[in-house]
Amino acid sequence: MSLEAGLREYFGEGKWKVVLIGVGNPLRGDDGVGVRIIEQMQATQLPDVMLLNTETVPEAFTGKVIEYRPTHVLLLDASNFRGEPGEARLIESSRIGGQAVSTHSLPLTIFVSYIEKTLGIRVLLLGVQPKVAEFYAEMSEEVAEAAEKISRLLIKILGNE
Repeated sequence: MSLEAGLREYFGEGKWKVVLIGVGNPLRGDDGVGVRIIEQMQATQLPDVMLLNTETVPEAFTGKVIEYRPTHVLLLDASNFRGEPGEARLIESSRIGGQAVSTHSLPLTIFVSYIEKTLGIRVLLLGVQPKVAEFYAEMSEEVAEAAEKISRLLIKILGNE
C-alpha cells in the first residue's frame, strides 16, 4: 500500500480533528525530519489540524494533545526500519518499540500508549528512514526530499484535495 493510500485509510472519510506531532532533534541530521515536516506545513491553514513541533520532548505536549480531543494523532519522526534513506512508512503503535526511533527523553511508546488509552484513539507513526544522525550533521538530501513530499501529501489529504 502506498503512503498516500495508507494515510487516506487512516484518516478516512468524514469529520476529523488531527494532531500532527513533529519529533526529533534538528541538530542530528536526519533525526530532525519530523520537525522539518511540521515547519514546512506551518504556513498552510488546515481546518481542524493542530501542528506541534515537539523536538525531543513530545511528552511535554501531552496536556495540549488531550485538551484538543483529536480523533487522530500522527507522529512524524525518523525511524530505523532498515529501509532506503528517505523511505517513509506508517508504523502501528504496537510496533514502535521495535523501531530504533530517534533519541527522546521518554520512549515514544509510553507517550503513545497514554494518548491512545486516554482518548480511545489509534495513534500512528509516520517514520522516515534516516541516512545520517550524527550531531551537527546536515540533513541528507534523501530525507530532505522525503520531508518536502510528506508535507505536501499531508496538506493535500488534510486539505481535502
